[in-house]
Amino acid sequence: MKIGGLLLAALAGWQMILRGDPNWSSHFRLSAAGLASAVVLFYVFAVLAVVLASLQVGVPSLEGFFDIMLIQSLWLGALLIGLYGTRFAVRDKSPVFPVLVPGIHALTAYLVLGSLVSLILGMLLPLLWLALVFMLYRLGRVAAGWTHGVSAAFAFLTVVLLVGLPMTLYMLATTFAPPA
Repeated sequence: MKIGGLLLAALAGWQMILRGDPNWSSHFRLSAAGLASAVVLFYVFAVLAVVLASLQVGVPSLEGFFDIMLIQSLWLGALLIGLYGTRFAVRDKSPVFPVLVPGIHALTAYLVLGSLVSLILGMLLPLLWLALVFMLYRLGRVAAGWTHGVSAAFAFLTVVLLVGLPMTLYMLATTFAPPA
């Protein structure tokens, strides 16, 4: 599938998830190949976000670029921790692809919109976090069939990790940095 088709299918699938339409899964490839496509798409947009940010703050060094990409990878880790933590807590044995693949597409949308919002009006970023919480909540309800409480816990846990993990690592890194 071409990138444009993948994006349009993911957008249509997410519209159906948000509406609660049971046919949402026909718009995603819920397999290892679909997961690989979603991850590649995420990293393509992560690189584009770095390029966009470099227009404002300057081009990072090669080491800085790899650091930024590592931090972007933590977002995928946050989704995995939120998903597997929730599945462990409720003893869910269903397949992970129906939650993981659309979840990565949601993170890709968050990456793109978050980059644009940060450059234009950064104080609106918490509204984007709330939108992501709602999207992940609906994903838990529709794709995993979790209850309201479990879906809300999954959404909040994932977004708290998504937002908090890079900030925590940044604070830890600057704590032990040598004085200039």
